[in-house]
Amino acid sequence: MPRIRVLIVDDAVVIRRLITEALSADPAIEVVGAAANGRIALQKIPQVNPDLITMDVEMPEMNGLETVRELRKTYPKLPVIMFSTLTMKGAASTLDALAAGATDYVTKPANVGNVTEAIERLKFELIPKIKLHCRHSVPLSPTISRPPVPAGNLGVKIALPTGPVVTPKILAIGCSTGGPNALAELFSGIPLSLPVPGVIVQHMPPLFTKMLAERLDKGSPNRFVEGEEGQLLEAGRIYIAPGGRHMEVRSDGARIRLHLQDEPPENSCRPAVDVLFRSIAAVYGPAILATVLTGMGQDGLRGSQHIRERGGRILAQDEASSVVWGMPGHVAQAGLADKILPLSQLAGEILRRLRGLP
Repeated sequence: MPRIRVLIVDDAVVIRRLITEALSADPAIEVVGAAANGRIALQKIPQVNPDLITMDVEMPEMNGLETVRELRKTYPKLPVIMFSTLTMKGAASTLDALAAGATDYVTKPANVGNVTEAIERLKFELIPKIKLHCRHSVPLSPTISRPPVPAGNLGVKIALPTGPVVTPKILAIGCSTGGPNALAELFSGIPLSLPVPGVIVQHMPPLFTKMLAERLDKGSPNRFVEGEEGQLLEAGRIYIAPGGRHMEVRSDGARIRLHLQDEPPENSCRPAVDVLFRSIAAVYGPAILATVLTGMGQDGLRGSQHIRERGGRILAQDEASSVVWGMPGHVAQAGLADKILPLSQLAGEILRRLRGLP
């Protein structure tokens, strides 16, 4: 089987070497070229015919954002993984690039002790994403397989434990790869302030989640904020779990507050959807509407089981509209979703259910 052909675009020679060494260790991947800026990269694409590009955010002459915008005019489907720094500027540029059509991102190794450690981190974070986005070129590993869904389950109500319809008192959302754009599209279809609070886990590092909250907040009738310890949950406010910390909800008498904690990662994630969903199930019981959007892996599956056991309801994004049908696919495969819908239909379904309709 042919190897995945990768073009590395970064202005730093050291970073290009690190990425090359990390990727060359995998027999399924071949580094076919490197470029010091976006202008050179655009010239090299037809020469080396890559299956995927890793793209630095900040480069001279033509930066990553400018390159993605130009590249998408000619190569609308070519996967591009942004390579960003853990800074506010890096977070802003990465979110801009994702909105412009970049496929995914990883952060540059920071605060690592030596070159070997940096290479190992790149292997851990970058190689699975390369294989995921080039699954036409290499078989998927079990951890990123796309689960089958029983025939007849798409877009229709699935046979699940029945009970009285309970109007949701909270909206909970879990997402990962492709999530920032999915969240933007979802909430653009919600033109009013929600009658309940919302809580979101989006797998992102520190700084990125704060920037995401600020962007979603612009022009929305709902108020998006990064979650903080002890915040009181209020209707019309959407709380995004901060990068690097788990977020839970806890009862405080008749009120509900956020609790942040630093327990070990779950599903290799912190924040983890499972942590949030478990806490919501314990506090809200059947009065829950959860939604699982595009994302790699199966974070959210066990938490969804807790929600279903307590009588809550769950929506899942369908495969066709997902960048990666991992998280919603596993929920669908387990038969936990009330409905599996395209992203374009989820906003209407959420509003309908928040009105108490079955």
